[in-house]
Amino acid sequence: MDTTLLKGLDVLEAVAARAEPCGVTELAQELGLVKSNVHRVLQTLAHRGYVRKDERSGRYACTLKVWELGASVVDRLDVRPAARPAVEALATRTAETVHLSVLDGAEVIYIDKVDSPHPVRAYSRIGGRAPAYCVATGKALLAHAPEAFVAEIPLKKYTARTITDPEALRKELRRVREAGYAINRGEWRGSVGGLAAAVLDPQRGAVAAIGISGPVERLSPQRLRELAPLVVKAARETARALGLHGRVTA
Repeated sequence: MDTTLLKGLDVLEAVAARAEPCGVTELAQELGLVKSNVHRVLQTLAHRGYVRKDERSGRYACTLKVWELGASVVDRLDVRPAARPAVEALATRTAETVHLSVLDGAEVIYIDKVDSPHPVRAYSRIGGRAPAYCVATGKALLAHAPEAFVAEIPLKKYTARTITDPEALRKELRRVREAGYAINRGEWRGSVGGLAAAVLDPQRGAVAAIGISGPVERLSPQRLRELAPLVVKAARETARALGLHGRVTA
């Protein structure tokens, strides 16, 4: 067993667990390590971009590279088979197009879908992408992403309803967490609306999101409220199928 690697992982995990930046001395005391060893590990992690040092305080904090590393694992998680029964059931109950999405940077990728039987429906394809802050599944996922990550997303205007103000987006994502679901009001394509909930792992955050989309004329505010419990239920069932025993919300 490589004890040097284990010490490095211990230090990285300890820094990641802190709500505030931490110093070499407190990390050494917490982990029972020599200060010089902790300092050397932190320098190596900083060189690779996993932590950053505040030059004024001399304290260390994790960077978004740690988040990106975890996100890449989540993207490869085989969610599709686990979610498929819930996706199909939701499509049957709502008669709308259902998407299963994961976050990839500032975009969502549709990794599975069931099309609506209606002749007028939302167009999408498996493997397709959309700006996360403009669609329901994306907002459901971003609601549980680090604030620093969300703050770096460039907010381009696609329709008259697109959220382009960072403060407005923060308020919207807070509303998503409080309401238990996310809504797209024609923010990417003016004629298409949606509703979604995120599947949450208590340890890793949002693993995926399940949502419906369709013409805004059909997805009225009242109908969205009526369908919201079904979407949240689909997310909850997916979490159970994945063995994630935690809170499921948007």
